[in-house]
Amino acid sequence: MGKIIINGGNRLTGEISVSGAKNAILPILAATVIGGKESTIFNVPKLRDVEVMEEILLSLGSRIRRIDKMMWVDSKPIDSIRIPEELVGEMRSSIILMGAMLGRCGEIIISYPGGCEIGHRPIDLHLKALRELGVEIEESHGLLHCKARELKGAEIQLDYPSVGATENIMLAAVKAKGTTIIRNAAREPEIVDLQEYLNRAGARVNGAGTSVIIIEGVDRLTDVTHTTMSDRIVAGTYMIASAMTNGEVIINNIVTEHLQAIIAKLREAGCLVYSNNSSLKVVNTNGIRPIEMIQTLPYPGFPTDMQAQMMALLSIANGTSIISETVFESRFKHAEELIRMGANIKIFGKVAVIKGVKELTGVKLNAKDLRGGACLVLAGLAAMGTTEIDDIYHIERGYEDLHIRLQELGADIKVVK
Repeated sequence: MGKIIINGGNRLTGEISVSGAKNAILPILAATVIGGKESTIFNVPKLRDVEVMEEILLSLGSRIRRIDKMMWVDSKPIDSIRIPEELVGEMRSSIILMGAMLGRCGEIIISYPGGCEIGHRPIDLHLKALRELGVEIEESHGLLHCKARELKGAEIQLDYPSVGATENIMLAAVKAKGTTIIRNAAREPEIVDLQEYLNRAGARVNGAGTSVIIIEGVDRLTDVTHTTMSDRIVAGTYMIASAMTNGEVIINNIVTEHLQAIIAKLREAGCLVYSNNSSLKVVNTNGIRPIEMIQTLPYPGFPTDMQAQMMALLSIANGTSIISETVFESRFKHAEELIRMGANIKIFGKVAVIKGVKELTGVKLNAKDLRGGACLVLAGLAAMGTTEIDDIYHIERGYEDLHIRLQELGADIKVVK
């Protein structure tokens, strides 16, 4: 599996470009099956999760060619409705194949999804919404057998603005009879990117980025070319890397609007952030100020996927900060690893109280999940001495060549396989 070794204390400077978004490309790859056509997708990141989705599509019968950051998918030959259990167990995002395969074949057999252990993430919202579209669902021995003689448009009120449920409904509704309206839909930028892909393929989807999405069903889709949006969580991680190392880093190929919640908190912590539409610079010369309260919320609130990285930053702030995690109940596993580095963190249920220390010390650590692993890398960059991080396959699920990118900015970091 390999480990990351970091000799901390180097100041990060220079420029870096952000790759395509993991949370955008996965639903888009799922969407390639709906029309039985060819999709050419650019800005595809080289990540383990993307490889898993590619393996799933191949197992269904799709033909795929990949050249650097371009992926060509031909879903005409699909001849299977069963998703391999071992692949579903590796990646939670595989669940969005439910909507896509129901739209294509009217049937799918899939097991309950895996992925990061960051708390109980039920798919009740997905199943309830699909039933409203006319899907019959049988559950037995850990498998879901979903069938629909005909998908019919419906008005669906989500109890919570779930990203995955919103995507599943969109994918199932594209070829449903009539109009589907999703109320209290997730508003994340990745939903907008999925809408753009679908509409380029001939779908009729409107409202992504707002709380109401309307999908008018169509009979067929066409070949499509699409470029994936940049990864706002990867961008945010590099922003905090600059802040934690008293750095001066320019981050290119971004959408600044997607990063406003992170920018606001970094400014609150005393960092200087300069930005235009497609790049920004993070400068820190005066240490880190504590932040009175960070509460994770659905977009456009502060993203739960940046909570761990922000905890690393606040662990060396000059004072006490509070983080309230409202999205996932077991997303503080990185705190115990930071404490081993000398951080002063107390956990009270879904609230973390972080009293900043003067410095962290490098030790041997374990990445417990994707964003927690990124948090430990950030802590290692700022720590005194050497940090070793095991189980880095978690990190490789969502960050493309993270160690190489950080080396280019001046970090003393390497991967040992």
